[in-house]
Amino acid sequence: MNFDHLRYYARGWVFHFLGKQDFAYEAFAKAFQLKPDDIDAARHLAAIAAHRERWEIAEDWFLKIIALAPKDAASHFNLGFVRERAHRAQPAIEAFTQAVTLDERLDRAWFGLGLSRARLGQHAEAAAAFEKSIALQPMNGEGYYQLGMAYHCANQPDEVSRVVKRLVSFEPKRAKKLVEDAGRTDLNTLIPELPF
Repeated sequence: MNFDHLRYYARGWVFHFLGKQDFAYEAFAKAFQLKPDDIDAARHLAAIAAHRERWEIAEDWFLKIIALAPKDAASHFNLGFVRERAHRAQPAIEAFTQAVTLDERLDRAWFGLGLSRARLGQHAEAAAAFEKSIALQPMNGEGYYQLGMAYHCANQPDEVSRVVKRLVSFEPKRAKKLVEDAGRTDLNTLIPELPF
């Protein structure tokens, strides 16, 4: 048993609990240095970097995690997430695609795939990804909004109408925003009077 590794890992937890993220990062980094197959320390390091929006550092840690656990769909999603946040759409698409290949039920990876495809102007492909996402999370208002915008940008007005009709049934305020953002004044009749 590597007691030095355990000591640094425990310090990382304590510092994390106390909200001292710089110290937590240093302790987890030392723990990982002492035991380079410590996937939990790597996950903490990636999470701290992502939380601080240090996307390149977070990406490096997620790549290390994936090297240790290549079939972990959630880690591929996290890699896609940090790449998307860094406005690196094509590499994000690769990571999200790997995530849904490993676990097709990972709705957030389908959603991320849709966002990345939309960023690249691939609106029909974005809509297909958002369709998968909302099939898994049928009450995801943001998913429906993004789906409607993807259909709007793909010049599929009938699909936008279908999305608005569904969205208005559980999030009328977001449906109204979709109608406004898509410039579909013809769909205003679908939006109920809102008190706010």
